[in-house]
Amino acid sequence: MALKVGDKAPDFTLKSLNPHAPDPQDVSLASYKDQKNVLVLFFPQAFSGACTKEMCDMSEGLEFYNDLNVQVLGISVDGTFVQKGFAEKYNIKVPLLSDYNREVTPKFGVLRPEFAHGMKHTAERAAFLIDKTGTIQYVEVMAVPGDLPNFNAIREKIQSLN
Repeated sequence: MALKVGDKAPDFTLKSLNPHAPDPQDVSLASYKDQKNVLVLFFPQAFSGACTKEMCDMSEGLEFYNDLNVQVLGISVDGTFVQKGFAEKYNIKVPLLSDYNREVTPKFGVLRPEFAHGMKHTAERAAFLIDKTGTIQYVEVMAVPGDLPNFNAIREKIQSLN
């Protein structure tokens, strides 16, 4: 069961290997506490249709989130090299974090038992808006992996936090 509004978000540290950094970097939720609100976007699989659309759209609209002091993070169970290739191919500017060992997706309650083509234990498509105190302010877990979160509702919630 996914976490809900009002819950404290579990801290995590995951590796990110993005085109802008030559070496993997550790990214921790705790590093944003008291600094920024954080929008965590779980997605099932790099290079799949809906995931590509979501991350490309987020990259194109990243200025909105940056202007409102929101850090956007994408999390999937893809390995860091896959995520780096994904980011390079589609010019994705959102930091992509690898939950390859499936440590964070279960903590948020978004580990999907089966995705497609026999692939098991990917992330659900989900959005969690976490405020500066670490409290979850918005949750949306998609029943169908091809559906995208309601980004208009997310933007409204972000604006209400500032």
